[in-house]
Amino acid sequence: MWYHKPVVNEELLQSLPNLKIVASSGVGIDHLDLKLLSSYGVKVSNTPFVVSSDTADLAMALMLASSRRLVEGYQMAVSPDTEYFPADWLGAEVTGATLGIVGMGSIGYKVAERAKAFEMKILYHNRNRRNKEEESAVGAIYCKKIDHLLQQSDFVLLSVNLTPETHKLIGKRELELMKPTATIINISRGLVMDQDALVEALQNKVIKAAALDVTYPEPLPRDHPLLKLKNVIITPHIGTATKKTRLLMMENMIKSIQAGLMGLPVPHEVL
Repeated sequence: MWYHKPVVNEELLQSLPNLKIVASSGVGIDHLDLKLLSSYGVKVSNTPFVVSSDTADLAMALMLASSRRLVEGYQMAVSPDTEYFPADWLGAEVTGATLGIVGMGSIGYKVAERAKAFEMKILYHNRNRRNKEEESAVGAIYCKKIDHLLQQSDFVLLSVNLTPETHKLIGKRELELMKPTATIINISRGLVMDQDALVEALQNKVIKAAALDVTYPEPLPRDHPLLKLKNVIITPHIGTATKKTRLLMMENMIKSIQAGLMGLPVPHEVL
């Protein structure tokens, strides 16, 4: 499967009686009905670890681009109407700011490693707390309650899998807990956020800005209000979009398929 295609439903499974494995690219498996696949005796694999570094790099790129208003700055610099650069056109500092990471899996942890180099204070909220050695290595502080993270962070990064528990995890209440100077960054799945609540929060300056690699749907309708806001940066779901990583993803999928066909243990099997 690439970009969630083909759609694996009961009709497809019934038409493929010899199907042994579905190898899905990327980390997320929210597009797959694991119980249905299991009932047909079909195994599932993904490619979780090879995507971590590139996705973490993109998270930092979005944070820097949003904080320093790079898209707006570029448009100003190249506009035929620009006669001078205003001295009061300012961005926000990243160095020394507080980053709150919601979801400290392999991607979230790699973002923390990068943020440490920017001397950021790192908070994180996760289902399971990391061990003390891992926390100490990046200087991360665990927030048992997500509310505490939201209230303290200058930048909030969403890096969680989409599950029933994380569906619209960030809504109107959560956005109102954030600082009015805060930016939210989403590199996970669009449905982790209540998009209507986000639009309202951005329009009413409840929060300062958003940087999104994911939305729902993808792409957004061309008249969607998020596309009209200057305090939003949107990229086309490119967390893993480098030549090296896409090649490694494909290689991982092939290894899983070969193992599944040969009856061997499947690398990165999703249970």
